[in-house]
Amino acid sequence: MPALPVAMIDNQSFVSFGRNLFGKGPLIGRIQIMAGTTLQDLQKLFATAEPPELGPGPRSGVLSEAALGPKLDALFDRGEIASAKQPLIRALVLLWHDHLDAAHVIAQSIDNADGSFLHGIMHRREPDYGNAKYWFHRVGAHGAFPEIAARAGTLVAGTKLVVQGRWDPFAFVDACEAAAGSGRGVIPTERLREVQRIESAVLLERWAG
Repeated sequence: MPALPVAMIDNQSFVSFGRNLFGKGPLIGRIQIMAGTTLQDLQKLFATAEPPELGPGPRSGVLSEAALGPKLDALFDRGEIASAKQPLIRALVLLWHDHLDAAHVIAQSIDNADGSFLHGIMHRREPDYGNAKYWFHRVGAHGAFPEIAARAGTLVAGTKLVVQGRWDPFAFVDACEAAAGSGRGVIPTERLREVQRIESAVLLERWAG
């Protein structure tokens, strides 16, 4: 895989995370490179031509489960990622590459808020919106929500997704359902895909950073 373009912003390095569907903007389509080559190489697994669709896919340009497995095993073998976080990251990568069933199997073995978050994403994309909301109820007030709200705020300004700086995962489920139902939801599909990309970026940073 060719090296990813790295930009310097305020003397900090950032790397592309999926394709920015909207072009320019502060940190849209980028996540900060943190210390440790393992995180940087994990970020490269998310550097597909486009972020995932709101639905199950599959889309072009993703890797197979057979190709992803050895790559993840080799990265985890470096010992930089805590063993408890490895299944979370594996499932997140599988979701990004449209392997929802395989990600679901992993999520079922993780009985905490992080596992419920993965469950919620998987069912939202399946789509099984009611089940997605059930799992987000089990998530509770996740530590990733404030950062998702901060990064997605300008994309969803004036909607119910971010109100007074608080992220609402249930409103996001509703917005995805509305977009899937008519293709003309209040929030354009491309914008919702960007929000979904931000969601994955924040989770990766929490689990691998």
